[in-house]
Amino acid sequence: MGFIGTLCMVLFATLFVGHYCQRMDVPGVIGQLLVGVILGPAILNWIQLNNLIQVFADLGVIILMFIAGLESNIQLLKKYLRPALIVATIGVIFPLVFMGFSGLLFHFSKLECFLLGVVFSATSVSISVEVLKEFHALDSKEGATILGAAVADDIIGVILLSLMVSMMGDASGNENILWVILKQVFYFVGVYLLIRWIAPYLMRTADHLFMTSSRTIMSMIICLAMAWLAELVGLSGAVGAFFAGIAVALTPAHKEIGASVEPIGYAIFIPMFFVSVGLNMNFSHLWQSLGFVILMTILGVGTKLVGCGLGAKLSGFDFSSNYVIGAGMISRGEMALITAQIGFSAHLIDATHYSDVILVIIVVTIIAPFILKHAIVRQRKLAEA
Repeated sequence: MGFIGTLCMVLFATLFVGHYCQRMDVPGVIGQLLVGVILGPAILNWIQLNNLIQVFADLGVIILMFIAGLESNIQLLKKYLRPALIVATIGVIFPLVFMGFSGLLFHFSKLECFLLGVVFSATSVSISVEVLKEFHALDSKEGATILGAAVADDIIGVILLSLMVSMMGDASGNENILWVILKQVFYFVGVYLLIRWIAPYLMRTADHLFMTSSRTIMSMIICLAMAWLAELVGLSGAVGAFFAGIAVALTPAHKEIGASVEPIGYAIFIPMFFVSVGLNMNFSHLWQSLGFVILMTILGVGTKLVGCGLGAKLSGFDFSSNYVIGAGMISRGEMALITAQIGFSAHLIDATHYSDVILVIIVVTIIAPFILKHAIVRQRKLAEA
């Protein structure tokens, strides 16, 4: 029963803190992140990240990305596929090079430097999606480019992580990387089949079932199955949920599903995801590592903002769109945390450096929504002028 009390406290706090954040013209997601920081080990230590909270958080990010897929315009995603690939590629190269080499200043080994670059090359747009939704900018050319780039970014990140682990001396490392790529190719063939035939068939089947909310239940089966399969092939479950949302969005039931799933997500699971990010923060080694944290935070923001913005510029976007796309790719969130955890488990980084990296990830993730909001507001002011 202790978890139910924790859940009640978290939802109460996120409801009112989020309300006052929005009244002060601050993205509501910032309030939810701060609730995790304040209630967690960083300050009050009333709540610790445990398995049950993590399960709710995992479901939260899956449902959030499913909703993002439901609200995405498939034609826009197709149209801006090429810019998304360019944005993702440059957005991986910049942190890999600049943050990797910066690790040498703090006496990181070459392998630790590579891990540092790989960790911060990962983008998690879950938080950016929330800000884009808040400003009704998800269904735009910038939103489509950000979402497409995030999927490509995830694939590149998984390949880099596989390469990094193989560098530990596994003789079959190259085969492992090829196997990972092959599994992901099969997965995306499955995504095509899902969008084209499987999802429409399953949603039509749901119409003939004598169950309350049969369409909603079937859509959640599709969402969770795609998230599970994505994790099996080494991708983020959020990627699978996003494609599941796109598949369901192309069926006649999409409006009903959106109206049913949003209350489920935003009532419990999505706030728990954002709070869980804040619960990862810990200030215990802050003073000893302040220089590292400050420099890596600046580079963590700058490499994505400039790198992805440059990718957008090369794709023909104007400066205001470059700024929005670059800002939308800053957030690291769960993808960077997962990558860092895998690297730590594989003994690629020591415990002190690992703790510092986690802190930088959280700080960058908290900063990201502010920059994205500024970029969107600035773009709209320029458009009005």
